[in-house]
Amino acid sequence: MHEKPSMRVAVILERKPVSSRWATHQWQAASILPDVGGEARVLLEREGTLQKIFPGFMVTHYRDEAEGYYLNVSSGEPCAFVSVRTDEEGEEPYPFQVTASYNEAARWMDGGERVEKVAVDLAFAAWLGEWVEANYRPEPKERIRPRSFKGREGRIRERG
Repeated sequence: MHEKPSMRVAVILERKPVSSRWATHQWQAASILPDVGGEARVLLEREGTLQKIFPGFMVTHYRDEAEGYYLNVSSGEPCAFVSVRTDEEGEEPYPFQVTASYNEAARWMDGGERVEKVAVDLAFAAWLGEWVEANYRPEPKERIRPRSFKGREGRIRERG
């Protein structure tokens, strides 16, 4: 049995006021941090800004997502991707799941999920980078030679 490295995190969603005729505020995923336990709760409420923390999310590394983690680490700005959903009435958003894989986040978006990219702390970035270094090797790219260099049978025949 292969162990799957995991880290518990908490997600912070932030509501900020906006100047728009269609909306009074906008919600976005603000950050992730090591899990703090407990239930979802308000962290900050001031001048129209509201921050809520949602603890208890597990980020797990899976071997079949290694390329997605590599793409994340090699981007220069490692991040996490948070799937954000809205309750039945369409008011209060909540984080649904978290990943560090570019590929998994892309599949979520292809499936219609709202996915937000959030910055990660140095400990999370190092944890991800160490796993990628130990477990992923990019596939060597094969050069495709033009047909004209493959010999007589590969050339286009002229019509006479």
